[in-house]
Amino acid sequence: MPAAAIKLDIMSDPICPWCYIGKSYLDRALEQNPDHPFQIEWHPFQLNPDMPAEGMDRRAYLEGKFGGKEGAVKAYAPVVDHAKSAGLKIDFEAMQRTPNTLDAHRLIHWAGIEGRQTAAVSSLFKAYFVEGRDIGDADTLADIADSIEMDAAVVRRLLASDSDREMIIERDAHSRKMGITSVPTFIVAGQHAVPGAQPPELWSKVIAELAAQEG
Repeated sequence: MPAAAIKLDIMSDPICPWCYIGKSYLDRALEQNPDHPFQIEWHPFQLNPDMPAEGMDRRAYLEGKFGGKEGAVKAYAPVVDHAKSAGLKIDFEAMQRTPNTLDAHRLIHWAGIEGRQTAAVSSLFKAYFVEGRDIGDADTLADIADSIEMDAAVVRRLLASDSDREMIIERDAHSRKMGITSVPTFIVAGQHAVPGAQPPELWSKVIAELAAQEG
């Protein structure tokens, strides 16, 4: 008998490497525990809410954020190590721009309405970290929508409007008011916050504990 569904809310940003790694670890645990109870919903949290709408040159962004090239390299060393252990490819050389992710979050929201939210998140991570594409660009987002069987023409039209912009900004602000300061943050059953990219073993343990409680 399948377990009763338990909500797993995930605050994430598609340009956050730890979110990409954290999702990979969670995916692995869910594959190992096919009877897991989680019903997953992704929530918007912009790492750079003040990023210009058109984004900016990635090198300039990293050096500004981390105080020069050496600081950026040092900050990203753990990301490289963890991505490797997660079996993920991140092509830092291909990533030319750091985008504003508001429109990417709008796409994730619309995908959720069609039951394709996790597919959208996966495709955005792949586009940014593996293919080095600008996920702030409307054409790129419409192409991603098409790849997960959404109507690209409708998505393009929505992106050209202000549809759901304020709602995404308000949801992001709500997470910050709840005390969330970094992503990924996972919230189990609306009450237990699990911050950071947690290894598959931790998720397997959480799933086992939830099954024991239900039993």
